[in-house]
Amino acid sequence: MDFSTLITTILHGLTLGMVLMLVAGGLTIIFGMLEVLNFAHGSLYMLGAYFGYTVVAFTGNFWLGLLAAPIAVGVVAFVIEFFSLRPLYGRPPLHHLLLTFGISLIVQNAIKFIWGNDIYSIEMPGFLAGATNLFGVYYPTYRLFVLVFSIVLAIAIWLLISKTRWGVVVRAGTEDIETLEAHGIDTRKVFTVVFVVCAAFAAVGGAVVAPMRTVYPQMGVDIIIDAFIVVIVGGLGSIRGAVIGALIIGQAVQLGAVFLTGFADAAIYIVMAAILLFRPSGLVPETE
Repeated sequence: MDFSTLITTILHGLTLGMVLMLVAGGLTIIFGMLEVLNFAHGSLYMLGAYFGYTVVAFTGNFWLGLLAAPIAVGVVAFVIEFFSLRPLYGRPPLHHLLLTFGISLIVQNAIKFIWGNDIYSIEMPGFLAGATNLFGVYYPTYRLFVLVFSIVLAIAIWLLISKTRWGVVVRAGTEDIETLEAHGIDTRKVFTVVFVVCAAFAAVGGAVVAPMRTVYPQMGVDIIIDAFIVVIVGGLGSIRGAVIGALIIGQAVQLGAVFLTGFADAAIYIVMAAILLFRPSGLVPETE
């Protein structure tokens, strides 16, 4: 492998890792605080891509689609949390898993009913087409935009979690929800906000990825499997673990496709098994 191909592969891995972080970060926060294994999270990511596609198709404005997707998905997430998840808080995790699995099927069938089984593409802005010269390596400009955009969004999430009162509540909630209630905080409202915000971030991920991966009815299933692996590798409920796990799995997918030809799909499972062999609770367990 030449130097240019290696750098391109690593950048592909970084880009995929940051997109995975947008999905897996929300997944692990929801689990850590609401104790819900949200199988529908991938469907919300997919719904963001479809909403983004529709807005761009009608307006011709990519940025408007990128803005509308998280807002529309946020409304859907509010309805899901308020009418289906809220009555089941405190129940065994299996109840939540089955419920969210059912919701994912409903969303997937609704998408097929509205948009059909066709594959759609979102036209990227003209100035993001083509390739950019990075120290002698030409890399697709749009993928570079997705990488930078995801990093900026990750920093925004970190600032939100670490520097705001809302972030303190979220972090405390992932550790000890009873303490929050003892301080008079309405945890039901906090749960709703957490679920909606995490769904919105997943929707942004779906919308921003759409121009380079197309929009199709199985994209939610594809992302949720990788996102669950990220959460398991990083440590259930751990935000730092989700970031580290996403970067590792992103590289495993891309480097596996190059070095493990014929076994590329197995690469992330090999990495997961190797990590869990030495760190059964994940790289950064919640208690750390």
